Amino acid sequence: MPSAARNRSVVAGLLLWTMLPQPSAAGDDNEQDWRLGGAARFNYGWLDYGPDKGDGAFDLELLRVDASGEQGPLFFSLQYRWYEDFDAIHHAWLGWRVDEARDLRAGVVQVPFGLLPYASHGFWFGSGYYLGIEDDYDLGAVWRDARDDRRWHLALFAGDEYRNGGEFDRYSFDVATTDALPYREAERVHLRYARDLDGDGWRGEAGGSAFVGRIENRATGGDDVHWGTAVHAELVRGDWSLQLQWAHYDYGVDGDRIALSAFMFPFEIAAEADVLTANLAYALPRTGWLDAITCYNDLSTTQVDGPGLRDSWQNVSGCSFAKGPMFTYVDWIAGRNMWFVGGPGVGIREPGGDRWRSRLNVNLGLYF
Repeated sequence: MPSAARNRSVVAGLLLWTMLPQPSAAGDDNEQDWRLGGAARFNYGWLDYGPDKGDGAFDLELLRVDASGEQGPLFFSLQYRWYEDFDAIHHAWLGWRVDEARDLRAGVVQVPFGLLPYASHGFWFGSGYYLGIEDDYDLGAVWRDARDDRRWHLALFAGDEYRNGGEFDRYSFDVATTDALPYREAERVHLRYARDLDGDGWRGEAGGSAFVGRIENRATGGDDVHWGTAVHAELVRGDWSLQLQWAHYDYGVDGDRIALSAFMFPFEIAAEADVLTANLAYALPRTGWLDAITCYNDLSTTQVDGPGLRDSWQNVSGCSFAKGPMFTYVDWIAGRNMWFVGGPGVGIREPGGDRWRSRLNVNLGLYF
């Protein structure tokens, strides 16, 4: 059985297991807590580019199932997603808790790099997501130590979540194996550190992240060194919050490009780049019918250097609205030379990437 199909079968089995009646707990040390949930999301998009320019439609974007639970020191979490044309693992891991501040998680887990959980506020994330350094989930193990005012993450990954660069039906962005660029992610080690900040009327955290690993050349059998680093901070003062991040990555391959894939398609990015992020958000005071409104502007750019490369930009301005189990994003996304906003890739020089393109996006989700 191919690895992608095998991983999907494992997740499906775990989901079915969580739905079965569980044995009663015996004593406080074996106390159980099982939860099953999910979401249905609908999306509307109006584009000022492409063959569907101006032809927005409100369609079903996603169905997902979530399961989590714990018994004594053991706990788990998994999520599986169904999109219109494919399905994919989001995450699936088993954890062991030493105490409330320390635990170990193994499986398809979130990669501890940069601002967590996201370096963004909107539905479309920031540039780092499309480069595989934001909200990425891979197969490995993560140790977390969050005692006092400091947080450490130490992680080891065996590769992407499917360990198959030819599997393009995935949620998070990973190295793709293509005919022109036959590479695949291999082992990586990650280290992340963050410390709480507390000043006169403000609070937050600041820290740094780093990783090093291997990229396999599937055509030659050779290896290249893959590494990255970041410094990041998030500050909150009253209803305002500010996210700042600088990240650098280098795949170490010959040439100035590498391919990534997600959502069924491979595309090319710069093999080395600096990624800068500056996001500002304001949580409006709660009034009226809605539970919460947050408005934001997320700006990110991929800065590159090379004859076959060109800088990419993305800006997302919008608001999120919460009411009970419903959560809605209304975003205006603008991009220049930016994949997923009409561009040919991220950080590459191709015809058609020069002008700014934009779209209005409304995503309405029902969570249960």
